[in-house]
Amino acid sequence: MDKALYVREMFAEIAPRYDATNKILTAGADEAWRKRAVAELAPPHGGRILDLCCGTGDLAFHLVRTDPSLEVTGADFCGPMLEGARARAPREDRAGRTNFIEADVMALPFADAAFDGATMGFSMRNVVDIVATLKEARRVLKPGARFVNLDVSKAPNPLFRWLFNLYFYRLVPLVGGLVGGSKAAYTYLPNSLTNYPDADELAARFRSAGFSDVRYLRLGGGAIAAHVGAA
Repeated sequence: MDKALYVREMFAEIAPRYDATNKILTAGADEAWRKRAVAELAPPHGGRILDLCCGTGDLAFHLVRTDPSLEVTGADFCGPMLEGARARAPREDRAGRTNFIEADVMALPFADAAFDGATMGFSMRNVVDIVATLKEARRVLKPGARFVNLDVSKAPNPLFRWLFNLYFYRLVPLVGGLVGGSKAAYTYLPNSLTNYPDADELAARFRSAGFSDVRYLRLGGGAIAAHVGAA
């Protein structure tokens, strides 16, 4: 089975319990990380924003809560995840500023320079080709618009990295199996970090995809990174 198909089926399996499992696994800290990602995006008032690999809509809903004037499109290739986002929308977005569509991040159904900003949360590790994904994100952004990618990273401090790895590779699969309903899925998700670029290398891939003013912030003791680039 190719990676894209495996990832789609895996997320479809865990979609019903995905939100609850995330809150338990991060003790709610993921909310603060998403708020920081939105702050780094600094979207223009009334702007049109794209949330890539939107899942059940966490970042999309953070965006419209931060600025209700924004129009946010969430794109994901997993139908059950999108169903979760649409089910949340009536209570999370009463003004109806979000919409969710099924789309592959490596072949987006949008015109060039269509968006004033884009985000992606905890999904870059799962794409087939990181640079191709970054190029496609840049294509749909207006010149100067920012893309913010939030994901797990490799902490620079050896002791903290050892402690985080103990949690990430040992505890996450156990809790994911009990709460999320799939130990296999929550074993894959930590393992996806193994071959994922570290923060410096991912910044280099942003640049190779054509982004400028590339930088990143370390969060969560360095185990989380928010990368920012301008189209």
